[in-house]
Amino acid sequence: MGGLEGWTPPLEETATAVRACVRCRLHLGRTLAVPGEGPPDADIVLIGEAPGRQEDRTGRPFVGAAGKVLDRSLAAAGLSRPDVYITNVVKCRPPANRPPKADEVQACRPYLLAELRAIQPKLLVTLGAHALHGLVGPRPRFADARGTLIAFEGIRLLPTYHPAAVLYNRRLDSALTKDLQKVAELVREDRARVPRSGRLNARSPGPSRGATRSGRRPR
Repeated sequence: MGGLEGWTPPLEETATAVRACVRCRLHLGRTLAVPGEGPPDADIVLIGEAPGRQEDRTGRPFVGAAGKVLDRSLAAAGLSRPDVYITNVVKCRPPANRPPKADEVQACRPYLLAELRAIQPKLLVTLGAHALHGLVGPRPRFADARGTLIAFEGIRLLPTYHPAAVLYNRRLDSALTKDLQKVAELVREDRARVPRSGRLNARSPGPSRGATRSGRRPR
């Protein structure tokens, strides 16, 4: 699936490449490509599936109805949009909001990995099954992994529901908020133990960055 090792371009350079990208068919129907958005040293990276109608129009991630749900859930977890980096597995809107195809995910993968290498977050949160499988592959199943910690390249990953799912099933609202509260608490515990300045340099990865991308839980 590709690791997090190696030289990393600045986020601004990756964003510029995303906006000009023609690596797959999705560029043919887009209005604007949508690079990630947020602080370059964010502890938490949220990864969605793909831009929707409003995202395609504005060039920003999660600004439509699902974005409002996400903002509300973040606030309930004691977080806000400026606290997190938000991106997607693919950076252009698929036609009629269909799930991204495998070759489209693969074409965008270098951009997603570049974002993660540059930020080096403490925690990843995938939003929905397509985001989870677009990042780690077909295993584990979303139903088994949702709300639990697994590992991706030595980074803790918590899969949760996509905010759009809450729009269709309000019973998922509390579960999404609970998962984000868990992530916020884990980051607070980390900050209490390790100062921010003690984190790895993005261009000098430590041994934990070579850890498995499987669904095994981190130690």
